[in-house]
Amino acid sequence: MDRTSDVQRWVRGWRLRLLDAGLLVYPAVTVAAVLQHATGPTAVVGCVVVGAFAVGYLLAAAAAARRAARLFWLLVGGCAVLFLAAIPAAHADAFFLAAVVLSLAVPRLPRRFAVVLVAVPALAAVLVPWPDGPGWTQAVALVFTVLMVSAFAEAIRANTALVEARAEVVRLASEAERTRIARDLHDLLGHSLTAITVKSTLARRLVTTDGERAGAEMSAVETLARQALTDVRAAVSGYREVTLAGELARGRELLRACGVAADLPTATDVVGPAHQELFGWVVREGLTNVARHARATRCAVTLSASTVEVVDDGIGGTASPGSGLAGLRERVEAAAGRLEAGPVRPRGWRLRVTV
Repeated sequence: MDRTSDVQRWVRGWRLRLLDAGLLVYPAVTVAAVLQHATGPTAVVGCVVVGAFAVGYLLAAAAAARRAARLFWLLVGGCAVLFLAAIPAAHADAFFLAAVVLSLAVPRLPRRFAVVLVAVPALAAVLVPWPDGPGWTQAVALVFTVLMVSAFAEAIRANTALVEARAEVVRLASEAERTRIARDLHDLLGHSLTAITVKSTLARRLVTTDGERAGAEMSAVETLARQALTDVRAAVSGYREVTLAGELARGRELLRACGVAADLPTATDVVGPAHQELFGWVVREGLTNVARHARATRCAVTLSASTVEVVDDGIGGTASPGSGLAGLRERVEAAAGRLEAGPVRPRGWRLRVTV
């Protein structure tokens, strides 16, 4: 937004005011031409007409700055009429006023009409038999003035579009960052909080029968809580370290606490470095869902160079399909992979990712 405001200040600031003031040179030159070519009442009327033209031009420029389109075009039309009225007194030099009128109108018109509007008065300045000869100077000044003002207007439009595009990029980046944080918090905390819940429940049951083991489970809960805090900080800062070996180790402990027989690989060398992190996310999400929803007795993870598969013998599916699989699917699609999740017969659920 600050950049957009800067551009608006640039567009409506001293540079544009300077350009507007610079075009007042043409009415001044036209007044000099009126005093040269006319005398008596004709000269007086000619000077009044040119003065009214200058006032109309300034009002039109102010209307353009305020984006008052209807008033702007009315004033431009009035200036065009005053230009025609100045011709009897200023002769070919009146086309300096046409340069001002066209500088106002051409940047706001389609190019096909703009070319015609510029060509007609330029040819008229040259071809009409004026008392002082063809108005080559006036025609050249008209064409180059309109081209200069049109180029300036095009630069303003390009700068405005560029700033708007940058603002859109910033907005999309902010939205993507919010989505990333939401996804990472779900993926990171879902596993840790599930493990904390399972171990806390187990410790509560053991506290009266096996105090030593209950204490060990609560120590594990403390460790998991600290890890969850670290994960939150990592997600917010954009740095999160997820490894396949680490997730298999955490998953083995989580399944043990849930009473699920785990058949997990002890080595991850078969998976290349490029897929280690992604497969770690798959294992984390799959085993978290097994612990949270599946009510399974067995769970197996299978690895190959391009595939990771998590299979359990639980009730099948998840209790509430939410952002976990959706976030995982985003990660897999970003790696040009394919995610499959569905029930297996006679019982259970399978999560499979292939890259």
